[in-house]
Amino acid sequence: MAKTTRIGVLASGGGSNLQAIIDSVEAGKIMAEMAVVISDKEDAFALERARKHGITAEYLDPKKGRRREDYDMTVLASLRRHKVDLVLLAGYMRLVTPVLIEAYPWKMMNIHPALLPAFPGLHVQKKAADYGVRFSGCTVHFVDGGMDTGPVIIQAVVPVLPDDDGDTLGARILKQEHRIYPEAVRLFTEGKLKVAGRKVIVKGSFAKDDACMINPPIKG
Repeated sequence: MAKTTRIGVLASGGGSNLQAIIDSVEAGKIMAEMAVVISDKEDAFALERARKHGITAEYLDPKKGRRREDYDMTVLASLRRHKVDLVLLAGYMRLVTPVLIEAYPWKMMNIHPALLPAFPGLHVQKKAADYGVRFSGCTVHFVDGGMDTGPVIIQAVVPVLPDDDGDTLGARILKQEHRIYPEAVRLFTEGKLKVAGRKVIVKGSFAKDDACMINPPIKG
């Protein structure tokens, strides 16, 4: 019997993407176990979401370490204690250091509300709307040492309307985030993802959806 993937989530805010993944796990769409949710914010609603579903929720105070690496050592100790196989960043507002990246090579994912490599960083929905691009969207990618630079797993495209601002565009993008993040996790747990240089090879095939453009499988 294949080993069940144990998921650890790092979150700083409301955790709506966390909820989408929890729902997919509980519905049997993702064969995994939610091991722990960790936050650097004591009042993050993501922690409450975890508790409501019987998932271990931990607040780890970032002020206890002088360096970012010190904090990540504390986070890593918790992830290892809960035997986490896959780490998901879900609205996590801290830059992770090599302490975590090297401990989970190509086993750490992030969701970004833009079509990378365009518009990395923060407040990108407003930046896309202000720039005048015709399309934006969201990207699930593996985490590497840069800011939003890791290999792309899945992307969804969202049209930018003439009267859009950051809020209206962001709301439509968020709906697609809730669709593609669980899908990326599912592909990982089924052993269908492989990183080859800048590209993520998707083994086999998966469902297509008119509202969700997924990077085409690369035969390998």
